[in-house]
Amino acid sequence: MRFTENEMTQAMAGAAKSVLATRKDVRKQKLDVDDVWEQMSRYERFQVLDALGDQVLPVLVALPDVQVEPGTRPTFTDEQVRETVEAGVGDVGRLQRAVLVRTRIALVNAALAAIPPRQDPDALIVPDHL
Repeated sequence: MRFTENEMTQAMAGAAKSVLATRKDVRKQKLDVDDVWEQMSRYERFQVLDALGDQVLPVLVALPDVQVEPGTRPTFTDEQVRETVEAGVGDVGRLQRAVLVRTRIALVNAALAAIPPRQDPDALIVPDHL
């Protein structure tokens, strides 16, 4: 699937925020994940994104091409996501494979949910004050 740079950035941020939401301090104190994300330093954000990059990016790129209408998000069936994830999991044991597949599917679904609706590339938006 071909995603724009903005879509990939938003997808990775969405996956990272879903991981942050599982941190004990965020859960126990019922902190807003967006606030925690904004309060993190650039290096801390980089560390989270770097750790997720190998898990999420290859799957997003390997997803099948789908037609995306302007104003909508790309949608994939659970089977398409599962097949793409399973194809990327290497030669590991049965239990580890099951855990990797479930975890990556959850991360990819979080990433896909964070992608903003696609803009119409042909719609020229010109400010009125020009």
